Amino acid sequence: MNTKAQGSIKDKTVEEDRYATTLRERQEHVNAILRSPSNKKIVVAGPGTGKTYLFKSILEGKQSTLTLSFVNALVEDLSLELCGLSEVKTLHGFALSALKKATNKIIKIFPKLSEVIKEDARILLNKAIDFDHLFHNRDDDNELLAFYKMRKNYYGHYGYSDIVFAAVKYFEENSKKIPVFGQVVVDEFQDFNSLEVSLIDLLATNSPILLAGDDDQALYESLKSASSKHIRQRYGDTASGYAHFVLPYCSRCVRVIVEATNDVITCATRDGYLTSRITKPFRYFDDEKKDGVSDDNPQLIYSQMFARQIPYFINTRILEIAEEVRDKFSVLIISPTKKQCRSIVGALKKRGFEDISFVDKKDKGEPTLLDGLTLLLEDKKCNLGWRIAAKALLEPSDFEALLKVSNKSDAKHFSELIEADLKREVAKMLTILRAVKNGRQSQDEAELVDFLKKVGFDAYEMARDCLKEEIKSFAPRIANLGIRKTPITATTIQSSKGLDADYVFITHFDDQYFIRHKDKRKVSDQDICNFLVALTRARRKVFLISSNITKMPLFVKWIDKKCIRHMSALKKPAT
Repeated sequence: MNTKAQGSIKDKTVEEDRYATTLRERQEHVNAILRSPSNKKIVVAGPGTGKTYLFKSILEGKQSTLTLSFVNALVEDLSLELCGLSEVKTLHGFALSALKKATNKIIKIFPKLSEVIKEDARILLNKAIDFDHLFHNRDDDNELLAFYKMRKNYYGHYGYSDIVFAAVKYFEENSKKIPVFGQVVVDEFQDFNSLEVSLIDLLATNSPILLAGDDDQALYESLKSASSKHIRQRYGDTASGYAHFVLPYCSRCVRVIVEATNDVITCATRDGYLTSRITKPFRYFDDEKKDGVSDDNPQLIYSQMFARQIPYFINTRILEIAEEVRDKFSVLIISPTKKQCRSIVGALKKRGFEDISFVDKKDKGEPTLLDGLTLLLEDKKCNLGWRIAAKALLEPSDFEALLKVSNKSDAKHFSELIEADLKREVAKMLTILRAVKNGRQSQDEAELVDFLKKVGFDAYEMARDCLKEEIKSFAPRIANLGIRKTPITATTIQSSKGLDADYVFITHFDDQYFIRHKDKRKVSDQDICNFLVALTRARRKVFLISSNITKMPLFVKWIDKKCIRHMSALKKPAT
């Protein structure tokens, strides 16, 4: 055998040994967790490091298990992945079911209840109160919570925050009622607030528990008073009683993304950021197939262009990807704001892309007339439903007067405070809504059109849009036939948690949007975590698209130059 052939065999053997070593080391990390005799375990796991595999392993063979997360998208995915192994719930979903079982009472949730009572407080107390903040931070003794409780009882519903608060208070006072499970698994622990942690701590008194998360991916500090201090304290303090572990190997991302992630963390800590972060390795998972994908995608792509050019640029790159891989692939577009998402989605749809999803989450915000009517459809005497409907249909002064009457200690049902004319108007709406729900033809089309307008739908605009789509279906499409049905998801950074795709486009990648402080030289740990989450959604390649053509963003400067290829914004796609 010649020397060249011997060298080739030796190289192949070295590669195979490297793959086998990495695979063995990854499994050893999992085995250490599974073999630990501790009933309280905390695992710090970066993006794509195999949390779901760990969950399956630790839940296997155990009876009556529970898996908790706070992100609906993650709950849905985990419900499928862990189907048959565990009951998977959000925190408020679990709190609801646990309270129902413990108290044997009928309990209802209305997601926007805190917004309703916040407005009640503005009118009745002349105070602006963030009740969610009070609940999230366990401000139990705040006298304003008595007002919230009184209005909640009158409305007969809980909200998302106060249902968790109610469960915590109930189990703190009735410890024997705390549910017992064969295993509890908690995901995304870095994004839990003090209230949610209180519930987890209560569960940990009776059941073996595993907490998993990554403080480098903390996103919700400003949105729901979450804090990564909880995961850091339980990981770093032996007094917490938790045995701590890491999952270091990322099998989702190609090598350059792992390297770029480590570059950002290194530069951030060098410059005095992330001072309290848990020090842990984040390593590329050596694998023959993954190496091939990494070799094909050796760099991040960075481009500067005007914002209006971004959809065109994405169109161009998707076509180039299709010509290169000649197989199915997925795309994730991450933008700083919903408005930017909507703009890009609209432009791509005009270019002929047909499989684009972008969902505006509307659990929060001011309740709508349709919300109120939906409640009344289920219960015609629902105080909350009548209150919301009255707010939508009455003049502000009349509504405020009505609300004040409802706040008296001997207040009647809200429906009994409503004038007959308003009752008849609502009754007509409910008749129409009930017919729509049951699939029956409306008796009066004019009434249907008027009803749609009142609940925020323009019937003529909807018809025009439908007709427009029908006409467009016969028109020639700009997008190439091979890429029209490319699955594309557009979302914000916060909503990208739990998502991944082959190719990720991070748009409007400028300090203006990615650094929240008005002084763009002052980066926060939250800004850094936001970028790390967006960067690590990609399996194959990331495109960083700046809408500032004169200034390079800070985070690009933190990444080794060899990891980035600069690309011109303008390049006409083939058709």
